[in-house]
Amino acid sequence: MEDLPTGTVTFLFTDVEASTKLLEMLGHRYGEVQHRHDAIVRAAIAEGGGHEVSTEGDSFFAVFGSPSGALLAAVSAQRELAAAPWPEGVAVRARMGLHTGEGILGGDNYLGLDVNRAARISAAAHGGQVILSDATQCLVERSLPPGVRMRHLGQHRLKGLTRAEQLFQVVIEGLEQDFPPPRTLDARPNNLPSQLTRFIGRSTEIDRVRELLAANRLVTLTGTGGTGKTRLALEVATEALADFSDGVFFVDLSAVTDPDLVAATIGTVLRVREEAGRPPIVAVSDHLREKKLLLVLDNFEQVVHAAPQVLEPLLRGAPGVKALVTSRVPLQVYGEQQFPVPPLALPDPGHLPDLEALAQLEAVALFAERAAASRPDFRVTADNARAVAEITARLDGLPLAIELAASRVKLLTPEQLLARLQQRLALLTTADRNVPERQRTLRRTIEWSHELLDPAEQRMFSRLAVFSGGADLTAVDAVVNPEGELGLDTLDGLASLVDKNLLRVVDLPEGEQRFGMLETVREFAVERLSQSQDEPGTRRRHAERWIALAEQASGGLVGPDQAEWTRRLEADHDNFRSALGWALLSGEADLGLRLAAALGDFWRLGGHVREGLRTVSDLLALPAAAGRTLPRARALTAAANLHAWIDDPEANLRFAEEALAIYRESGDADQIAQAIATLGWAQLQTGRLDHAKVMLTEARDLNTSLGNRRASADCSNGLGVAAVLEDRPEEALTLFEDALATYEGLGDTYWVALTQLMASGADRGAGALDAAEQRVRSALSAFREIDSGMGTAWALYSLGDVDLLRGRHERALRLVGASDKLLAEVGDLPALAKASMGDVGAAARSFLDEAAAEQAYQEGLGMSLEDAVAYVLHREA
Repeated sequence: MEDLPTGTVTFLFTDVEASTKLLEMLGHRYGEVQHRHDAIVRAAIAEGGGHEVSTEGDSFFAVFGSPSGALLAAVSAQRELAAAPWPEGVAVRARMGLHTGEGILGGDNYLGLDVNRAARISAAAHGGQVILSDATQCLVERSLPPGVRMRHLGQHRLKGLTRAEQLFQVVIEGLEQDFPPPRTLDARPNNLPSQLTRFIGRSTEIDRVRELLAANRLVTLTGTGGTGKTRLALEVATEALADFSDGVFFVDLSAVTDPDLVAATIGTVLRVREEAGRPPIVAVSDHLREKKLLLVLDNFEQVVHAAPQVLEPLLRGAPGVKALVTSRVPLQVYGEQQFPVPPLALPDPGHLPDLEALAQLEAVALFAERAAASRPDFRVTADNARAVAEITARLDGLPLAIELAASRVKLLTPEQLLARLQQRLALLTTADRNVPERQRTLRRTIEWSHELLDPAEQRMFSRLAVFSGGADLTAVDAVVNPEGELGLDTLDGLASLVDKNLLRVVDLPEGEQRFGMLETVREFAVERLSQSQDEPGTRRRHAERWIALAEQASGGLVGPDQAEWTRRLEADHDNFRSALGWALLSGEADLGLRLAAALGDFWRLGGHVREGLRTVSDLLALPAAAGRTLPRARALTAAANLHAWIDDPEANLRFAEEALAIYRESGDADQIAQAIATLGWAQLQTGRLDHAKVMLTEARDLNTSLGNRRASADCSNGLGVAAVLEDRPEEALTLFEDALATYEGLGDTYWVALTQLMASGADRGAGALDAAEQRVRSALSAFREIDSGMGTAWALYSLGDVDLLRGRHERALRLVGASDKLLAEVGDLPALAKASMGDVGAAARSFLDEAAAEQAYQEGLGMSLEDAVAYVLHREA
C-alpha cells in the first residue's frame, strides 16, 4: 500500500444506499453496477489527490492531504454517479461524509476519534447527499468548486460521540438538493441521554441484541450490577432509532421501588396525562396503541413484580411497541427473550498476545481509556501489560469494577494496583452460595475503594446513601455533615469521593450541581449505613430537610413563582419519595403526614395526583397516625383537595369532614376556617350547592374576621362557582370581582388569572361573550408569563367554549385539541372546571360531520404551544 498521509488530513467515507435491495432487484447484473460505481469513486478520489485506504462491499474509505481535494472528489463522484447509464429503473445513490482531523496511523489503517467522526457523518447522510463537518467546512468555504454552495444543517448528536457536531450539506447545482433531516440521534423523537465517555467494544453483543429485538417484542438484558447492561441498552437503542418512526424513549427506574409507580413513571416520560378513574397503564397503552416505538426500561429488578401488570398489557395493547429492559433478574413474563450480558472480552494472563492485539481486547481497552482520563500519559506498555491483563482478569471483565480500578492509576502503578487487588480478593472470598460470584467480585472492588477512604470520609460515604436521585451541596451539608460533625469540610469530602469514583457530579442546565451515586455503589453504601449507628439520625435529618423544603415551597406553588418551585420540587421528587417511604416503614407518622400535607399542591401541579393520594392514604392508615392531631388534619385536607382533581366527590367530602372535626377540637380558628372552606369546596363537587354555600359563607366571614384576606377571597371564588352553577351570573361576577381585588392587591398573578377564568364562566352565562373572551385572553397571557401549563390548557379550553357558544365549531375543536395536547403533559382539568363548561369537544362535534370534526381536532393536537397562542390572537382564523 502507498504511504498514507499523517498529521492534519481529511477523511472521506462513501456507501451505496439500499445496496441490498439493489442486489435483490438486479441479481447477477449487480456485479456490473458495482464495478461501474467503484470505477467512478476511484477516479474521483484520484482526481482529488486522495488515497484509497480500504473498501468493504460498496463502501469506500479514502484520505486526502487537502480538504479542497476531498470536497472535489465527493462532488465529482456524485455528479458522475447521477449521470451514469444505470439499468432501467435503477438509481445508484451514494451517501458521503467528510471530516478533517488528525491522521494517526495504526498499521495500514487510521485510528482515533476523527476517523469515527467521519464515519458517523457519512452514516448520517442520505443517498445522493454529501455532508461535512464544521472543521472541513471552515477550510473549504472560501474555495468551493464551481456550482457548489454550503447549507447549514444545524447541530447534531452523532452515535457513539459525546460532542455534538455542526453539519453542513454540500449543495451541488443540477443534483438533488432537498433531503430529509440527517440520520442522527436527533432525527427521531427520543430522550436518550448523552454519554460522556466513549463506548468500547461489544460489537458482537450489539448485533445479537438487535437481532433479538427484530424477532421479539420484549428483550431483557440480564446480569449482575456493573456488567454494563444500561450502556449496552443505550447503544442498541441508538442503533435502532431509524427502526422506530415514533421514537425511542429511556425510562430510568433506578429510583422507583414501588411496582405501582412503574406505569406512572413510563407515563411521565412519555408525557401521558393522568385522567379521572383511569389507571395509568390504560392511559399509557392507549397513548401507544398506534405508535411504532421502543421503550428502554432501565433497572427493572427492584420492581420486577410490576412486569405482568405493566409489560404484558402494554405490549398486548400496542402492537407497534417493543421493550428493551435491563434487569439483574429475568422478568419471567410471557414473550420475554432474555440476553445475559457477558463480561468484557479478557486476556489470558498466562498466554498474552502481542501488545497491539492485547490493546484491542475490550477489557484492556476500557482500562486503558479510563486510566488515561485520570492520568493523560498512561499507555499499556510492554512493562505494564501483564499487570493490566491480570487486573482485568481478576475483576472478571466487569466494566464498573474495571473503571473503579483504573481511576486509581492517578496514584498507583498497575503493578501496585494489582498487589492491592490480590490482597483484597484473597481476604474477601466468601463461601456464601446465595451471592453470585461476579457480585462478590464487584462487592470486593467497591469495598476496596471504600477502604481507601479515611474514617470520616467513610462515614460521609455511607450517609450519602440516604439521598435517592442525588442532592445539591446545601442538602448534603445539612443532612450528611451538620455543623461539620464529621470533622471534615463537606466540599473536600465530596471532592475526595468524586476523585475515588464513588460519587458522581451531575451538571444541571441551571448551572447547579448535584451529587449522586451509581446505583450499584449506592447499594453498598446503604448496607454500610444500615450497619452503623448513623442511620436513624441521618434518615431523620433527611426527612426533616425535605419537609422544610416542601413547607417553604407550599406558598410559592400558588403564586408567581409557581413554575420555579415546581421545577425545584420535581428535581427532588425521589428524595421526597424516599423520606415518605422511611416515615411509613419506621412508623414516623407525624413527619410523614407533615411532608404529605406540604406536598399536596406539588402533587397536583406536577401531575402526580394518584401517587400523592396513595401515599397520604397509606400514611393516614398507620396506627401511629390514628390520633386526632393537627398533622393528621393537614394531611386529610391535602387528601381532600387531591380527590377534587380526580372527580371523587364522596372521598373528598369524607376527608374534609374529618379534617374539620379535628380542627374544631383544636380550637385553632385559622385552621377551622380553612377546613370549613375545604369542606365547602367538597360540597360543591358533590353538587350539594346549598350546603356548599352555607359552608363557604361561614368560612369567608370567619376568615374576614381573622384578617385572612387570601383565604376569604378563596371562599368568594367558591361562592362565585356556586352562583355560576345555579345560573346567577350577575351575583357570581360580584363575588369574583371581590376575590380579584384581593389577589391583585397581594400581587398574586396565578390566582388573579385563575379567578379571571372562573369569572369568564359567569360572563358566558350572562351572554357577554366578548367580556368572557377578554377575561380568558388576559388569563392566558398571565399563565404564559408564569409558565403555568395547567392554567394555559384551561384557558385554551375556555376559549373553545366561547367559540362553541358563538357557533364557531371547528375553531372550538381546534382549541380543545390544543388544550388536550398540553393536558397530556400537565394532567387533567379540575372537575369543577369541566362541570361548569361541560364537554366542549363533544358539543362541537355534534354540529359537524365526523370527518370535518376530526380534522379540526387533529389540527389542534398538531399545534405547538406557540402556534396555539398565535391562533387565539387571530379571531377570524
